[in-house]
Amino acid sequence: MTTSNSAEPSLRSSAVRIAMWSGPRTISTAMMRSWGNRPDTFVSDEPLYGYYLRKTGANHPAAAEIIATMETDWTKLAAFLSGPIPEGKTIWFQKQMTHHLLPEIQRDWLTQLRHAFLIRDPREMLPSLLKVTPHANLADTGWPQQVELFEWVAERYGEIPPVVDSRDVLEHPRGVLSRLCERLGVPFHEAMLSWPPGPRKTDGIWAPYWYQAVEQSTGFQPYTPKTEAVPESRRDLLNRCIELYEQLAVHRIRP
Repeated sequence: MTTSNSAEPSLRSSAVRIAMWSGPRTISTAMMRSWGNRPDTFVSDEPLYGYYLRKTGANHPAAAEIIATMETDWTKLAAFLSGPIPEGKTIWFQKQMTHHLLPEIQRDWLTQLRHAFLIRDPREMLPSLLKVTPHANLADTGWPQQVELFEWVAERYGEIPPVVDSRDVLEHPRGVLSRLCERLGVPFHEAMLSWPPGPRKTDGIWAPYWYQAVEQSTGFQPYTPKTEAVPESRRDLLNRCIELYEQLAVHRIRP
C-alpha cells in the first residue's frame, strides 16, 4: 500500500475523526451504538464495504444491493471520511473493517484521523466467523491487516495507538471506554454506556443480516465465555490468528 509524506500526522489535531479498526465478529456494532448515542458524535458504518465488495467479488449477503447503494470510488470515500464532520457534530466515529482497506487504497487521508483498534480473542472470534463463512482464510479474519495497520499508525504518529479488547469492554465498559476517550483526546460521556433499542438510520443496509442482537440491546451485554471449539481442520488458522492477536493484546487498555 502506498503512502505519502504530504500530511503531518497528529493524534491531537482539531478535527476529531476517529477510525476504529477491527476484524469481523467483534463488538464493533455495539461500539458504534455506544459512540452514536453521544449527542456530539456522528457515526459511519463500514464506509469502505461497498468498495471492498466491488473489488473482491466476495459473496456476502446483499452484496449487489450494497454495491449499488454505497460509494465505491475509494478516492471519493477518502475525501469524505477526512473532510468536514456531518450534521454539525464535533466527533466522527468511523466503524472500519481492516480487510476493507485494500492494498491499492493510498493512506495519506488516514493522517487526518485518530485511530483505535478493537480486538477479540480468536478462540472466541473464529468459531463465530466460521459459522458464517466456513471457508474463511487468514485474510478474511482481518488479523494480518490489523497488525500491519497498527504498526503503520504507530510509526507514522510516533506513538502506540489505543487497543481495546472486546472482553475487557464487556466486563468493564466504563473503565475501558473512559480510558479510550482519554487516549483519543475526547471527554468521556455517560451516554456511551447505554442506548435505546432498535435500528438506526446510520446502520448499513446489511443490518437485517447481522444486527438482530444489537438492535435488541440497550447496552454492552455482560461477558459470557464461549465454549465452541474451532474444528481440528482449522487449527492452523486459529494458531496463526492467536499469534497476531497477542501482538496487539499486549498493548490493550486495561480496566
